Amino acid sequence: MSDNPSIERWKRAPRLNAFAAFFEEAASGRTGRPDLGEVMPDINMLGADIECLTFLDSQSRLWVPFDSHYFASIPFRLEEEARLGTAILAYCEHVWAHEKRPALFYTLGAGPGRLARTLARIGDGRIRSLNCSPTSANRLSFEANRGSEHAHFFLGPFFMLDEARYATDESLRSFRGGFDILMEDTTFQMYGTDREAQLAFIAPRIRADGLLIQVQKMAHRDRLVYDCRERQKDDQFKSRYFSRGQIDAKKREILETMRSCEVDLETSISALASFFRFSAVTWNSGNFYTILSSHSIDALSGLLQFMFQPAIPESFCYEKLPRLWMNGAEISVPEKWSWRQPKPCIFASQSSSFAHHG
Repeated sequence: MSDNPSIERWKRAPRLNAFAAFFEEAASGRTGRPDLGEVMPDINMLGADIECLTFLDSQSRLWVPFDSHYFASIPFRLEEEARLGTAILAYCEHVWAHEKRPALFYTLGAGPGRLARTLARIGDGRIRSLNCSPTSANRLSFEANRGSEHAHFFLGPFFMLDEARYATDESLRSFRGGFDILMEDTTFQMYGTDREAQLAFIAPRIRADGLLIQVQKMAHRDRLVYDCRERQKDDQFKSRYFSRGQIDAKKREILETMRSCEVDLETSISALASFFRFSAVTWNSGNFYTILSSHSIDALSGLLQFMFQPAIPESFCYEKLPRLWMNGAEISVPEKWSWRQPKPCIFASQSSSFAHHG
């Protein structure tokens, strides 16, 4: 558990202060929506995989205004959510079958809880999910398109969900024993650089053989490399959906401040090693990374074997994936580790399309 000085710093962090109005407006749909077009997944990059297609269809029915902003802001994050979401779904169903109880999944600070709601809806009682956000408009969106009685929302920042809150809040009763998977989605980078303190707060909520998944925007030790990747994001991806005015405005309002709260990959892996024996990078898009961590190599490899290969153009991926660390030191990836093969729709063709229901 983090000490009180850490929590006091988080209370003064950009997410709850300088960024609060921006996220309230974006979550309500009043600002932040792409003005040039909606994001659509690249079906060909996903290999017309039937599991990814069905997941995306279920997910799209639960979209709320903030989701358009989110997926248009991070290159190929929508394809990554299909890839990651199908893997989490399969993993949670195995937990349910093996342990004869619902799998427990928590998205920390993930806006309106799109992934948590999708998994709860598809899981139909086999998965119970929790999402937290300090933004009131996110709660309204969550409740308006909840999707399942097994999806739950807590209004407040991640650090309000402490041991005492779980013990006394009846709405959190199902989650008192900890989570099989806890996912931090681009949240810590808005509260400061103290990754060890942040991880110390959430790690006790993960079961002994559970998993932490993080989607993070990373700093880079070479500022020129970081800036080059940012330009690629803006010029080759975000410009498809946002006007130059929107892109520049977000830089001024959010990104320039958020940069001071980012850490590089080496710092993140070092912090993770204080709490988890194993960590693996499974996705990279410019300055964005997906990292899995666990005490259990079997849990890590179990989730990875349900993952389709990274669905991203080579020009945006700067890592040879996956990468694996043990106790903070990089090690060779086991030969038996491999991405799952796609399961193409039997009617797939180059003209495959995807209908967005949002």
